[in-house]
Amino acid sequence: MAHVEKRGPGRWRARYRNPNNRERSRTFARRVDAERWLTSVEHAKLSGAYIDPAMARVTFGRWAEEWLATPGKRPSAWARDDSILRNHLLPTLGDRGLGTIKPNDVQALVSGWTTDAAPRTVRRQYDTLRAILNAAVAADLIARSPCRGIRLPGVSQATSHVVNAEELAAIASAMGDYAPMAYLGAVLGLRWGECAGLRVGRIDFLRSTLHVAEQLTRGPRGAMVLGPPKSEAGRRTMAVPPALTALLSEHLASRGITGADPDAFAFPAPQGGHLDYAHWRRRVWEPAAAAGGLAGLAFRDLRRANATGMVLDGIDLKTAQTRLGHSDPRLTLAVYAQATTAADAAAATALGTRFMEFPRPSRGLGAS
Repeated sequence: MAHVEKRGPGRWRARYRNPNNRERSRTFARRVDAERWLTSVEHAKLSGAYIDPAMARVTFGRWAEEWLATPGKRPSAWARDDSILRNHLLPTLGDRGLGTIKPNDVQALVSGWTTDAAPRTVRRQYDTLRAILNAAVAADLIARSPCRGIRLPGVSQATSHVVNAEELAAIASAMGDYAPMAYLGAVLGLRWGECAGLRVGRIDFLRSTLHVAEQLTRGPRGAMVLGPPKSEAGRRTMAVPPALTALLSEHLASRGITGADPDAFAFPAPQGGHLDYAHWRRRVWEPAAAAGGLAGLAFRDLRRANATGMVLDGIDLKTAQTRLGHSDPRLTLAVYAQATTAADAAAATALGTRFMEFPRPSRGLGAS
């Protein structure tokens, strides 16, 4: 049974047995404090909120390794979390017991990141820390996560340049053998990894469709890994306009790639096999974007232009969501579709016509 015993001058030890019948104890300077603590422990045991202090002493580093090894993580997510752990979490928290990490420790860590990193980067690092500690709560290692009431830096919505047809043609013409990738990004809204992972057998030239079934992503230690789309919604079959179908056909013919090899990559690396994003970006994309007068443009900005174009052309949200492979329609609107100057001017004209084109009195509203 739980009890308090005197261990010497100013030393009172509270003893109890945990739900596994293992003895636990803690020493206090006053008997009343020992009794209060023992009461709280017994209450936690009865209510199911009890956490064994020995479990809370498990270090953050040890638990983070277990968390990172959880099955089901996508290679790109594993690589991102592994990098954040090694560079931003383990140096500070690695040797700390989980039960010793408090909200002020987390806030200090976040505040330190804010001085050197962009708000989005800080939030990404914090999300990884929060996920690790939430998992510790779920595993009954700690009773509450210290990620409570943390002040994070604000993130403003970034506005990207919306590429037009002339700019797209200029970029594509500078991309050489990889020119069709620019049109896949802008016309179909494919991600870079979906373009790079596209196999010949996924293109149906008779039906003018393209099936997205896999993509290249950055995996452990920066290696490129071929895997399924990032979500089930990303696995999709899309109609392809005739002009793009013809461009893809010409591209494959010029590379000597035929339908006899359906597993061949539509855009192989110069030495064969799949592309490496870092090399491709440095050697192909960045020079082409600069040649088109859009230095600094990212390949993902073509996808943004695609979504914005669908919104401006009145394509319904469900169709846009499906073509972009989004599981949540809010992502389609909030992240990719952005207003343009032309659309804003058109909206002003339409609203002016609706509310202001009527006979107006020549005298003021207050005149009799």
